[in-house]
Amino acid sequence: MTRPPSPYLVPGFYDRALSDGRHRDIVGGRWEEIGRLQLALLRAHGMETHHRLLDIGAGSLRLGCKAVLYLAPGQYWATDASRALMLRGRAVELPDPGRLPEDHLVEDADFSFPDLPDHVDYLMAFGLFTHLPPGQTAHALAQIARRWPAPRVFLFTVFLAPEGQDGAALRQPDGVVTHPDRPPWHMTQAALHAMADAAGLSLTRQPDRLPRGQVLFRA
Repeated sequence: MTRPPSPYLVPGFYDRALSDGRHRDIVGGRWEEIGRLQLALLRAHGMETHHRLLDIGAGSLRLGCKAVLYLAPGQYWATDASRALMLRGRAVELPDPGRLPEDHLVEDADFSFPDLPDHVDYLMAFGLFTHLPPGQTAHALAQIARRWPAPRVFLFTVFLAPEGQDGAALRQPDGVVTHPDRPPWHMTQAALHAMADAAGLSLTRQPDRLPRGQVLFRA
């Protein structure tokens, strides 16, 4: 049997996780810490309350439950392969779910970005590309650049491997073992820049030390 490129693609994965009450666990754990970090990174890169944020691969709103309280009403949008997962986060993690309209949570498994505004100021994909094979990451970058060609701030994380060492498992600085052929995935910085160049994106590596050894880039 061929193994799916991501555990999230296993049939019934979301249904089982939600029925077991594991909406926090399946987005990577460290719920409060990572959610606070994501919002802090966006603010450090200039996001203010009037800006419009798109949270790509939002899961159960680990960032969303913080960002919705920070941003002006109606300024947060989110996508994920499972709308049910986002709705669970909206229902149980937001003190006031009414601050987040349900139609701002858009199911999108292939990065086609339907039913989203034509202008967003900030985009974040935290811990998303680490669970996707390189081909899907390249596709996502191209779709983002095509969908929102105007200047915007896009922050995302990946796991990196040194040049020439990407063909085998690698232990990251925080101890996570990443792989070239299954999640969590890694890639070289040169490979990532090639994907970005093909999409028309210019990348800047950020100095932040992130949990699990992820590396932050700004596009």
